[in-house]
Amino acid sequence: MANPKRKHSKSRSRKRRTHQKVTKPLLVECKECHREKVAHMVCPFCGYYGGKEIIKGEIKEKKKKQ
Repeated sequence: MANPKRKHSKSRSRKRRTHQKVTKPLLVECKECHREKVAHMVCPFCGYYGGKEIIKGEIKEKKKKQ
């Protein structure tokens, strides 16, 4: 197996890693309950996807800090 002849500098290694970062998930508004949800997923609050009820259940209310 080949081995490098010289050590790569820190800046060279970091330049290579600039694209390895975490991105935020795409959030869209649910058409039923108008809350933010992950795109292309069933709404965790109302259970609707594409205008159809997929998961039966009531709308969960957000807990307020007291």
